[in-house]
Amino acid sequence: MSVDKETVRRIARLARIDEPEGNLASLADELSTILTWVEQLGEVDTDHVAPMTSAVQSKLPRREDVVSDGGYAADIVKNAPDAQDQFFRVPKVVE
Repeated sequence: MSVDKETVRRIARLARIDEPEGNLASLADELSTILTWVEQLGEVDTDHVAPMTSAVQSKLPRREDVVSDGGYAADIVKNAPDAQDQFFRVPKVVE
């Protein structure tokens, strides 16, 4: 894919980048080279390659999913400056 100066100018405007007129031609060449390289990546056969999230195989440690006893709401709000029905009361922020 070839990128011309007008396309680079439009990209710069959309990205809110003030690029001098003299740099547009060289940026167009660089972007064209990058897009050509990306197109080459599309030609690589990856049908039998497993997707991966990291180059190093690792397994996240997991804990057992155990139901805890809970039931400490009264103890949790015991030192609250203002509590009602085992909930924290806070001042109204939005009128």
